[in-house]
Amino acid sequence: MIKNIILDFGKVLVDYDFEVFFRRNVPNEERRKQFIPILYNDGLTPAIDRGEKSFSEIIEDLIAENPEFAPELHVFNERYPDLIIGEIPGMKNLLKKLKAERYKLYGLSNWCDKVYVTMEQFDIFNLLDGYVVSSEVHQIKPEPAIYQSLFKKFNLKPEECVFADDKVENVEASRKEGMPAIVFKNAAQFEEELRKLL
Repeated sequence: MIKNIILDFGKVLVDYDFEVFFRRNVPNEERRKQFIPILYNDGLTPAIDRGEKSFSEIIEDLIAENPEFAPELHVFNERYPDLIIGEIPGMKNLLKKLKAERYKLYGLSNWCDKVYVTMEQFDIFNLLDGYVVSSEVHQIKPEPAIYQSLFKKFNLKPEECVFADDKVENVEASRKEGMPAIVFKNAAQFEEELRKLL
């Protein structure tokens, strides 16, 4: 019997838009094309999410490596929470409904230590009964260890949980750990698939 709903943060509870952020903060298109790969690449993104260094320390390292982009990197550090453009439509009402039905709600997210600014800005996070963030535990999805950290922290049985994530690889990893999971597209689709499992 399902008792717990586990939710990713980005693209499930709140939405983000890198393109809008960078157009606004790095208006020169040619410079933007050179700058974005410094921040978003297969090596850096997992390191940021894993949190072995603070977000600010990682930015300082990048400035040392790319001094010509120091102004943009400082802006990215200071305005990082502006990446979030709002809550996912329909999710707050759905979570309120699920809480009223006595399901427990938990978060499981890959996010750097700036996540707490976002969590303070949006009310939807107040509906969670607890959460595990990758930068706190120094583990990232889809690694098995982060799912086990969630189960251990809140004394959860995986078969009593359902996980929602927008990334297929994280959903597949969840299922391998014994936790049913749904690839999230929008609130209506998620509720429809969720109701089939509850």
